[in-house]
Amino acid sequence: MQRSPSSSPVRLLSVLAVVVVASALAGPALAARAHATATIKVKVTAVEFKFTLSPATVKPGTVTFTVANKGKLSHDFKIDGKKTPLIKPGKSASLTVTLKAGKYPYLCTVPGHAAAGMKGTLVVK
Repeated sequence: MQRSPSSSPVRLLSVLAVVVVASALAGPALAARAHATATIKVKVTAVEFKFTLSPATVKPGTVTFTVANKGKLSHDFKIDGKKTPLIKPGKSASLTVTLKAGKYPYLCTVPGHAAAGMKGTLVVK
């Protein structure tokens, strides 16, 4: 009985080597992709009558804003059509949105607060 060339030990080792090399090359690419989809965290401090964002510029992707009200009045935070509930003094709330590259205005929707300065623009690039 004659062996077919496709079942030889050399052929099997060659296929195995290709699989190992492909896995080694794909690993870093998959890790980079997983890292690229990580949630970006932005700390927002609210006081009368301004917001401070850290960082003030972010990369595109999923962004979670953690808004801490350090003021004496209740505030909220609205960006890209979504907003936090009203946040009492000394409390905090989170808001997660997915943003593409661009400029996104944000503000406090409590009447008069944005007009008094509680607004700005987040740059996503």
